[in-house]
Amino acid sequence: MRRMDNIMVKNNDWDLVIKSNNRWLDLKFAELWYYRELIFLFAKRDFVATYKQTILGPIWFFIQPLVSTVVFSIIFGKIAKIPTNNIPHYLFYLSGIIFWSFFSDCLTQTSSTFSANAGIFGKVYFPRLIVPLTIVINSLVKLLIQIILFLSFLIYYLSQGMELNSNYYLFLLPVLLLQTAMLGLGFGLVISSLTTKYRDLSMLVSFGVTLWMYATPVVYPLSEVPTSLLSLYRMNPLVGIITNFRYAVWGVGQPESMFFSWVFTFIILFLGIIVFTKVEKTFMDTV
Repeated sequence: MRRMDNIMVKNNDWDLVIKSNNRWLDLKFAELWYYRELIFLFAKRDFVATYKQTILGPIWFFIQPLVSTVVFSIIFGKIAKIPTNNIPHYLFYLSGIIFWSFFSDCLTQTSSTFSANAGIFGKVYFPRLIVPLTIVINSLVKLLIQIILFLSFLIYYLSQGMELNSNYYLFLLPVLLLQTAMLGLGFGLVISSLTTKYRDLSMLVSFGVTLWMYATPVVYPLSEVPTSLLSLYRMNPLVGIITNFRYAVWGVGQPESMFFSWVFTFIILFLGIIVFTKVEKTFMDTV
């Protein structure tokens, strides 16, 4: 028999005690591992539900980047004639789109965590961070499928005589994927926490993400940015990620330093987790 919160409990088989905690750094990462099976179930549920009642199903994973690539090739390649550092237009735009889509999905979907899951959050307890992690996992699966599409185009152009100067930066691809996921997750957690109180912020997310894309070398190379703006431009943490990915594959241009980008990523992710865990204790009063 033991005393817990002034209540005499005779059952000694408790394996989980839920109690309030007002500490800012009450992160409870061990709980995420305890609920690891729930993460898998949520990821599977969301992946299947997204395309279950669609005609084309997972083929949309290929259609979305293909359509964007064709549109960008016409507008920025044929009409605006923006150079791509001798990289075929379709490969250049596709390489930027798949990375940007991964980041964008992590951010926008995570930003609606509380509002989209208020029903289940109010009925049963589990670590709320499971939902954002599920979103990142599903976005990663989508990215890996789209990388297969990119490799298919790459193989085709290689068969047509395109030269490839790949280098050891290719081994950093998992690191670039990890950083992109951390960055999107961090921003999404911050925004989702703020939108529980300020609903109008959710309306600005998609607009802000679109503007952010044009401040990132997705549809143009870094060499097209004016020298006077480079220092400011490099404060965008996604600049190094996309530029280094293209450098790893084609060996064109110069690799970008990732020091500031990683520092910024860790700060925004740490801040996002702290704010998220703080807001989750009271969000039902405002959502």
